Amino acid sequence: MTDQTMHFQAEVTRLLHIVTHALYSQKEIFLRELISNASDACDKLRFAAQTNPDLWAGDTELKVTIAVDKANRCLSIADNGIGMGRDELIANLGTIARSGTGEFVSSLSGDSARDMALIGQFGVGFYSAFMVAGKVEVISRKAGEAQAWRWVSDGSGQFSVGEAEREGRGTTILLHLREGEDEFLDPMRLRQIVRTYSDHIALPVVLHEDGKPETLNAASALWSRPKSEVTEQQYKDFYHHVAHAFDEPWLTLHARAEGKLDYSLLLFVPGMRPHDLFDPARKSALKLYVRRVFITDRCEELVPAWLRFLRGVVDSADLPLNVSREMLQNNPVVARIRQAITRRVLTELEKKAEKDAAAYASFWENFGAVLKEGIYEDAEHRAQILKLARFRSSAREGWVSLDDYVAAMKEGQAAIYVINGDQLDQLKRSPQLEGFRAKGVEVLLLTDPVDDFWLSVVQDYADKPVKSATRAGADLDAVPDTVESKPEGGDKLEGASLGTLIAALKQALGDAVKDVRESKRLTDSAVCLVAADGDMDMHLERLLRMHQKLDKSSARILEINPGHALIKALAARAQQPGAMDALADAAQLLLDQARLVEGEPLADPAGFAQRLARVMEKAL
Repeated sequence: MTDQTMHFQAEVTRLLHIVTHALYSQKEIFLRELISNASDACDKLRFAAQTNPDLWAGDTELKVTIAVDKANRCLSIADNGIGMGRDELIANLGTIARSGTGEFVSSLSGDSARDMALIGQFGVGFYSAFMVAGKVEVISRKAGEAQAWRWVSDGSGQFSVGEAEREGRGTTILLHLREGEDEFLDPMRLRQIVRTYSDHIALPVVLHEDGKPETLNAASALWSRPKSEVTEQQYKDFYHHVAHAFDEPWLTLHARAEGKLDYSLLLFVPGMRPHDLFDPARKSALKLYVRRVFITDRCEELVPAWLRFLRGVVDSADLPLNVSREMLQNNPVVARIRQAITRRVLTELEKKAEKDAAAYASFWENFGAVLKEGIYEDAEHRAQILKLARFRSSAREGWVSLDDYVAAMKEGQAAIYVINGDQLDQLKRSPQLEGFRAKGVEVLLLTDPVDDFWLSVVQDYADKPVKSATRAGADLDAVPDTVESKPEGGDKLEGASLGTLIAALKQALGDAVKDVRESKRLTDSAVCLVAADGDMDMHLERLLRMHQKLDKSSARILEINPGHALIKALAARAQQPGAMDALADAAQLLLDQARLVEGEPLADPAGFAQRLARVMEKAL
């Protein structure tokens, strides 16, 4: 069969341009990436051979081999792992096969540090080989198959695939180095790179020099070593390997449990948000080993979905080597490990939050929205997560905990007040907050979609009820005024004139509103909409409609500000003959104004435009 030439996926072409021209400040990273991929291939073979021992084919000593051909200026990295067939070579090296390709490409920014992290997470570190190589050959033979295949490219936009020969299973990558990259033909330089970046790899990395093999790394599972024997740099290098990332870990958790359960864990909280954090599948990225034998690289049963940002390894001595996906889902050992990991991670987060508020704030900005999913989903750990939660506030900058909020509550304030919305700036300008500001009462500003859901299961905190500032029952009468706030145009409208206006507005608006009433929360705006006590929160309803979970909007209460000049002018007009006809357009415009401020779509945009034109015409 002759070689077949194909074109890279467009995203790969763009990726190759970034990698080869702007990405890595330290080119030697390519060797770490290729060794890491080779190690993963060996892990996959070891796991597959548990159910199909024939895959070993007499070669059970897994390793990564590095060889130098100075005469031809060629560096090779080979493994005897699972290998790839023709279709896998095309899929794995010609396309970005993992989910989120569009998101990946749109996320590439030209910022080398940020883009390196993304490229590692998407499992495409292989392309870093083109930083030093003008041509890359990949010769691979899949375990259990007789035919080997060759993949060749110069990184310019296309590649070819054809039949090849290879003794035994596995993959060999041949790098034909560019001019000026001779340092990577120097055995001393290669030793230094491997010991710096890949010493943690749990299988031998062997350098062949003058026909003599030399193992360059410690070749032991890092998580199985005592913490006292592991350096900070080794932890970082292992994180880069296991997470396919280039950022620094925010938190490292290395522990060993013995007794009723026997397991080791080496877990990391990333310093940057992984690209797939909000993937609807919400899959964990923890690797599971059994007595140092790789089982799976996405064991969803090891941690709850709200801890899916964790990266790392869990190695159990209590599970059978032939454990299946179905066994993992219902295994009591896995369930107990999950519980222990959850408790340990939450405890470590509490320590971090107490010791270094600034560092914890960076964690919360990256992963707070995910952790809050646990408030809704995990009743057992709800109280602990609530204590860890941080929020933006109407009264101060930075992040605020619920304990901070309770400690700062005003005299006479009986509840914790919150308001939900899509954007922080929009919430800060919400008319609903005017009365709270006038009283000096703090309101927590919630902008994550999950906030709407966890509020439905949290009734109180520290014996203080949690209430929405957008509900009619937000009672501030018991809180003394702390800010001088006089309504526009002098005294407030009251008595019969206010009652007449409210009755006229109710008649004009009909079923479009549940009620019209005087507002005690407004100080500057003329009107706002609020939800009746017992009704669904307005932002949650809007979210559900957006996702087609609700067919129509509920009628809301229209609150009017009796101190606003516009409301007083309308009240005066309501006393005159023919008031109902004159107020019809004004009433609808008030309701539309309140809807717009809330971010609600107008029920009748054309009607709104016509009414506005009529009112402006009369005014002019």
